[in-house]
Amino acid sequence: MSTRALTDGTRHPEEVCWFHMRRLLLVRHASTAAVRAAAFGADEDLDGAGVEATSRLAARLPRGDVLISPARRAAQTAAGLTVSAVDPALAECDFGNWAGRPLAELAAEDPAAVQAWMTDPDAAPHGGESLTALLARVRAWLEEQAALDGTAIAITHGGVVKAAVVAALDAPPSAFWRVDVSPLAITELHAHDGRWTVTRVNDREERA
Repeated sequence: MSTRALTDGTRHPEEVCWFHMRRLLLVRHASTAAVRAAAFGADEDLDGAGVEATSRLAARLPRGDVLISPARRAAQTAAGLTVSAVDPALAECDFGNWAGRPLAELAAEDPAAVQAWMTDPDAAPHGGESLTALLARVRAWLEEQAALDGTAIAITHGGVVKAAVVAALDAPPSAFWRVDVSPLAITELHAHDGRWTVTRVNDREERA
């Protein structure tokens, strides 16, 4: 905040400039059978390793509002946290009729469709959401978050985290495929007066 004092020590209200600072930690949900099989996520539960790993998540996070995707795997990842809200904007990309199916199986069955999906951001051969649509949804959510102060933790999905990094950097859609996000990894963004910077990406749990 910057101000200019009058001779009596008071300040003109119109000369007070507020600078918002939003700290946003994006956490990909813990592992599931679909993650381990390199399959497109459906609304599946965490696997055993994922459930065990969530017990250590709270110790890695600061205090803040906890926002979660509507998916079961996000709610289960946040089991040890106090959830502030379920936010539909944090839902994973809608994979349509590909949901639950392994990428390798789809590539063997219809390689042209998979190639189109990975090279054309407007393509949605699965009948769900295109990369362009996902990026627009996440970008709009980030704009809302940038107008807020304080710290928020978002328990979400790999696609949303990658889209957030692309949007924060104002990078082209093709950069989406070059961002790595592991289960329970933390990606941190800061917004200073509405402008996002990327602080860390894919910060994974260190195990002894």
